[in-house]
Amino acid sequence: MTVPTQTLRTVAGIINSVETLEGAGFLVRRPFPKSSFSEFDPFLLLDELGPVNLKPGQAKGAPDHPHRGFETVSYVLEGRLEHKDSQGHAGLLKSGDVQWMTAGAGVVHSEMPEAEFTRRGGRLHGIQLWVNLPQQDKMIPPRYQEIPVDQIPVAQTEDASVTVRVIAGEALGAKAVIETRTPIIYLHLTLQPGASLVQPVPKEYNAFAYVLEGAGLFGAELERGDDGQMVLFAQDGPEVTIANSADAEKPLDLLLIAGVPLNEPVVRYGPFVMNTEAEILQAIEDYRNGRMGRIHD
Repeated sequence: MTVPTQTLRTVAGIINSVETLEGAGFLVRRPFPKSSFSEFDPFLLLDELGPVNLKPGQAKGAPDHPHRGFETVSYVLEGRLEHKDSQGHAGLLKSGDVQWMTAGAGVVHSEMPEAEFTRRGGRLHGIQLWVNLPQQDKMIPPRYQEIPVDQIPVAQTEDASVTVRVIAGEALGAKAVIETRTPIIYLHLTLQPGASLVQPVPKEYNAFAYVLEGAGLFGAELERGDDGQMVLFAQDGPEVTIANSADAEKPLDLLLIAGVPLNEPVVRYGPFVMNTEAEILQAIEDYRNGRMGRIHD
């Protein structure tokens, strides 16, 4: 079936990742925020950790740190991460698991490689996305949604050339189990050589793709996007098209992420994202005075 090109979004730009150190000193690839591109409403940050093969004792994580005013989405592709927080919540994220944490009014948490994984070493690969909260939700109580790998819906095209893991939203007839505060699409797509997909994305959503592995052809003009690049789609159609070239040597692995812009003021200071400077100062004071709690061993 031929899709009319006027329904397909064009590519608005390609963003290269930069490498930066996070947490206790682990390396991530980050397409945003950076000096030339700070946010993509409602999204605030995207980090790719790895893939990296770690020697015994080499793994590092993010010790105790606070968040307020937004959500963190942690997606473990390979490896094992432990987390604890000031609300008394603790858990283990294994390969394929997703944690959608709504920080809301504030939480202190830690994200560290599992002790046994650190001792033995192994392959670690993960994604963290920050999603802004609307002003009315910034001070709601913290909430966690932890979805193990076997509960994340998976769908395929009839010829099995495209596979999708549906973390938020819906695709190929599969609907996510995660609830989002504002409308969000978060898909992990794998396209075999020669495969293509047309994915509905409402025109009012901001949308981007991030290439995890391989190289793809994006948008109505089939613009190339490579490993570690972020492809921005224009808001000029209700559908996004993605293809893997027929002569590609390996599958195209990518994330397709989209959401309704909040169109609200964004004031950010490290782990706090609010609407005014005064709210940021309050967040800093609340954290320093222990009002966000602390992690108990």
